[in-house]
Amino acid sequence: METTMRTLQITLPVGDAAFLRRQSRNMGWQVSTVRASHKRGSLERAIEDVRAGRVYQADSVEDLMAQLEA
Repeated sequence: METTMRTLQITLPVGDAAFLRRQSRNMGWQVSTVRASHKRGSLERAIEDVRAGRVYQADSVEDLMAQLEA
């Protein structure tokens, strides 16, 4: 008998993963882990800007305002 298979993606707490794996094994299902894509945070983007040299230093408030308006 041919069984139609379907792939599902479930998001669950890490603590429940062992339970899901155990239940899936009992049912004869195949379980695999898919890593979520990593979204860069503000700090990571700022560090990348510093490393790439995209950092500016103003000599005065007027200079800072001129850089922001440019």
